[in-house]
Amino acid sequence: MQKNRKQSFMQGIMTLMFSQVLIKILGLIYKLYLTNKKGFGDAGNAIYNSGFQIYALLLTISSIGVPNAVAKIISEKLSVGDTRGAKKIFKVALVFFSIIGFSGSLILFLSSRFVADIWLQIPEARLTLMILAPSIFFVSLISVLRGYFNGYQNMRPMAESQTIEQLSKTIFTIFIVELICFFRGYQGTTDIMAAGANLATTIATFISFVYLLHLYRKNEKYDTENTNVNHFKRIKTVNIVKKIIIIAMPLTLSAILGSLNKNIDSITVVRGLKNFMSEEQAKIQYGILSGKIDTLVTLPLSFNIAFATALVPAIAAEKAKGDNIGIQKRISFSMLVTILIGLPCSIGMAIFAKPILEMLFPNASRGEFIYQISSISIIFITIEQTVNGALQGLGKVNTPVISLSVGVVVKLILNSILVKINPETFIFGGVAGAAISTVVCHVISMTISFIMLKKNANIKFKISKFVVKPIIACLLMGISSIYIYNLLKRIIMQNIAILLTIIIAIVIYVISLIIIKVFDRDELYMLPLYRKISKKAKF
Repeated sequence: MQKNRKQSFMQGIMTLMFSQVLIKILGLIYKLYLTNKKGFGDAGNAIYNSGFQIYALLLTISSIGVPNAVAKIISEKLSVGDTRGAKKIFKVALVFFSIIGFSGSLILFLSSRFVADIWLQIPEARLTLMILAPSIFFVSLISVLRGYFNGYQNMRPMAESQTIEQLSKTIFTIFIVELICFFRGYQGTTDIMAAGANLATTIATFISFVYLLHLYRKNEKYDTENTNVNHFKRIKTVNIVKKIIIIAMPLTLSAILGSLNKNIDSITVVRGLKNFMSEEQAKIQYGILSGKIDTLVTLPLSFNIAFATALVPAIAAEKAKGDNIGIQKRISFSMLVTILIGLPCSIGMAIFAKPILEMLFPNASRGEFIYQISSISIIFITIEQTVNGALQGLGKVNTPVISLSVGVVVKLILNSILVKINPETFIFGGVAGAAISTVVCHVISMTISFIMLKKNANIKFKISKFVVKPIIACLLMGISSIYIYNLLKRIIMQNIAILLTIIIAIVIYVISLIIIKVFDRDELYMLPLYRKISKKAKF
């Protein structure tokens, strides 16, 4: 394979990790802009996110899992030199998913009134749904194109297209909303601003599609290089479609369940809150949860997503070699790093929920208690990501689907009960009930997957190493950061005080991990930075 088209495994992972972090930062920028925008706020977030979650569900059905499935089948063909077969797979997949994507777009567009009025009970979301509809078609095509490049072991187009898409979305969101405000003003335009912000999503997906199509045409010559065309057996179109569906199905089901998790909130929260508050107030409460809290809680997950992704092929390779010790070491190390990432994020966000909201959303800073509850889920979601990555590497692709299914059912039941309860009667009623049910969902899902991982990988996790030491480090960080913050806010501005406190807390946490010796020598050598330092120290 040509050098300019192929990356090493670690290069691909680092490229994806960088793009994921950048995407999250860009996403936070336009979320901050919208939430703090006059006339938008939490009510605008409710309209924006309720429509977006329905869109995301249809998007999941039409595209999630497609890149991995297409990449796997294409890479199999390329490994034996059958570039003609790889090209046919790409073209069949493109036609097949363009039909699925177009159908999804049509369904969303035609059902927008019913979904907004009956399901969401937010009539203002109708325009948002209609505007988002074309994106499903473009994202379906984008997924196939990304799978094509991934099949050539080139992750750069995927990372670049994701970054370009998010950058375009951020720029056009601000531009379109400002344009609406310039011509229409701020009063009575919340639903139009929400629709305009989602129009930016449709424009961004189209730009991403055009970019990937340009790259494909530019590199199309690589698909036609075939030294011996007659040597390879032609694969039937129907078999290509079947194979893609079989490979993509477990990933798609997991993603659908994840999307349903969010749709449970979009369908039940406003409906339940209207039992004890006005519709407008119910929308604002849902906007707090979906617009601000969910955005902040998912930020730390970007650091772990690429790490969990890297675990799948690494464990698969060890399994192919029959190296059970190697599998256990990789899983053990991955779990430890995940805990060390997720736990301090959960604790830090819970402690400083109020000043973080006041710093980021000065014009709409409500939601401290909901944020504190939701932050608890971070540690469980990160562990769940890593455990599921390990299970997929071991070939147990159905376990994550089963575990998340149980969690989603429990969340639906809890949402139906808790959201209807007035928080003045029960502290965990209302929106707090939806946040609690999300935590419970991921605790259950993580527990089931973790039990299955221990059973299949035969790993023993020492409580002192994986629980006690990380908690000690987090307690040292938490207690000292509270003292530092209270001291700093007396002498400098609150926003500067919280930023400095976060930086100092990270330093204290890292020092605490070193002092209590969380990593053993073998694990330290698995850290790239430590290896570099060790090599330099030898000279």
